[in-house]
Amino acid sequence: MARARTGVRALGAVLAAVLGVTALAGCSSTGGKRAEDARRAAENARGKAAVTTPRWTFAMVTHSGDGDTFWDIVQKGAKEAAAKDNINFLYAHSDEGQQQAQLVDSYISKKVDALIVTLAKPDAMKAVVAKATAAGIPVITVNSGSAQSEEYGALTHIGQDESVAGEAVGEELTERGRKKALCVLHEQGNVGHEQRCAGVKKTFGGQVQNLYVDGTNMPDVQASIEAKLQADRSVDAVVTLGAPFADAAVQAKKTAGSDAEIDTFDLNAKVAAGLEQGTLGFAVDQQPYLQGYEAVDLLWLYKYNADVLGGGRPVLTGPQIITEKDAAQLREYTERGTR
Repeated sequence: MARARTGVRALGAVLAAVLGVTALAGCSSTGGKRAEDARRAAENARGKAAVTTPRWTFAMVTHSGDGDTFWDIVQKGAKEAAAKDNINFLYAHSDEGQQQAQLVDSYISKKVDALIVTLAKPDAMKAVVAKATAAGIPVITVNSGSAQSEEYGALTHIGQDESVAGEAVGEELTERGRKKALCVLHEQGNVGHEQRCAGVKKTFGGQVQNLYVDGTNMPDVQASIEAKLQADRSVDAVVTLGAPFADAAVQAKKTAGSDAEIDTFDLNAKVAAGLEQGTLGFAVDQQPYLQGYEAVDLLWLYKYNADVLGGGRPVLTGPQIITEKDAAQLREYTERGTR
């Protein structure tokens, strides 16, 4: 399976519940009816709360831009946890720091019961997170902002350490014998992205160049990578910082006639297919489904029982290095949108 780096180990568990209804030979169809009733009861239970706590309202506000499929996976996890925990789940997003803060402020005004936020632009979010905690609204940060989470008053942070993730990429590139890497940053001002590329530079035995692109314009992303690969034939690795941008890099490589290996942060169905087909070298997975699911679940635990995980440290969901040998095993999960 995937390799966990710098001491972070991914623990996977598959829980199966098997209900068997056996009818004695020669008896009537009672056993079959019971089995059918049990099947219908199980279907009816799907999506229903497994708890009897009040129907609290939790809101998540992220720094996602429009069309970023990474956040679809985060939301899927959050919504499934919300259904189990009898939570009314709300979601909003903006890739502009001030607008994200305004969205959080609107949920404070609506007196939501808990908040989940990202801190990709921490300076813009500091005051509004403080306002939420002062109003008695518990806050958990996810994905970005592990360094600021505790300082800003959040209960805990769920995600990966972006510097550690970048260092894992640098180590992997070195092991693969790469000499010059292009680190493609698709969101200006995102401190997590800067930390990733800085981490790559810290542990990579070769050279690293940062390339800033407009992540809201995929043709521009492809054109920028293509131009760089055409101008510098010594680049033998391209690292994108999000799964949707990996395909643009693959296309840029083709049109530029480059031999560079394309690698990426994050995982989705297209990335998994690329790993299997060999068009991608490796991916770094931070398990976004788990980030959304655990954020809702931990807030429910806090509201219900004052439970807090982490002990003042982030609850890590990555990084994991995913390669061709792992992709087939993960295909089912990426196709259903949970990895």
